[in-house]
Amino acid sequence: MAMVQQGKQPQGREALLKSYNKRLKDDVKSILDNFTEIVRLGLVEDESQINRMTQVEEINFQMQVRSANMVRAAESLMKLVADVKQYLILNDFPSVNEAITNNSQLFKTKSQEADQKLMALRDDMAFDLYELEEEFYGSIYKEK
Repeated sequence: MAMVQQGKQPQGREALLKSYNKRLKDDVKSILDNFTEIVRLGLVEDESQINRMTQVEEINFQMQVRSANMVRAAESLMKLVADVKQYLILNDFPSVNEAITNNSQLFKTKSQEADQKLMALRDDMAFDLYELEEEFYGSIYKEK
């Protein structure tokens, strides 16, 4: 049963990543297309059968619609970024576990190094103390 669940999780993850990728491409394409159309609307055209004021109002309305589409696509991109961050924070257990394991190993190594240095310091101090005691007890200045 554990193998079945592990098999389903990557497929769900792949589908989610494909969904994120599709949303990204669609939103960026929408922004680009709408921006291109807004620039195209800015071009001055020759007189046509439509009254000039009517044409200006139509262009103004089209620009408003296109800019609203760009804002919607940009908001969708911001939501996508938030979704990706949330997904990574909530579902990235392997990297969190790896970081914990690495830190634990690092701290164990540092602890062992500190223990070895303390043992060497203890041995040096014991040797120096022994030499000092020998010197003191063998000294002619020793109190009687």
